[in-house]
Formats: sequence, C-alpha cells, structure tokens
Amino acid sequence: MANLEFVGYLAGFLVAIALSPQLIKTWRTKSTKDISILWTLTLMTGLILWIVYAVANKILPLAIFASIEFSMALILFVLKIKYK
Repeated sequence: MANLEFVGYLAGFLVAIALSPQLIKTWRTKSTKDISILWTLTLMTGLILWIVYAVANKILPLAIFASIEFSMALILFVLKIKYK
C-alpha cells in the first residue's frame, strides 16, 4: 500500500507542476490573451470536485495536490481578470 501511496503523491506532484510554466509566463509577460476563461473555470470546478471527493474518501495525496493545483488555477484566473 505504501508504494501505491507514493504513486499518488508522485502523480499529484507532476500534475500540480504542469500548470507552473503557464502561471510563470503569465506573471512575467502580464499577457493572458491565450488563456480561456471557460477553460480556467472548468479546471477550477473539476479540482473543487476532486478535493471534495478526496476529503470524503480520505485520499490525502489527491486532496493535497488538487488543493495546490486549485490555488494555481485560481491565481491564473485572477491574473486573467487583472490583465484582460
């Protein structure tokens, strides 16, 4: 079971860092013209549902990394509104 939990943490980490390049580029360039508001809202909604599911089922890796990814998506959403 410990090996399987490690896979969950590794997967969560990889998914969480996947949004990092877009977030960094947006922060540096202050340009969000290529980011869809609908995509961002859909991503955030899915992540909230994942968090609820993970907490309800006590799946710690998913809860942690979905929360991190949601935070990053929220920052991207705020930047989209700010730099529009």
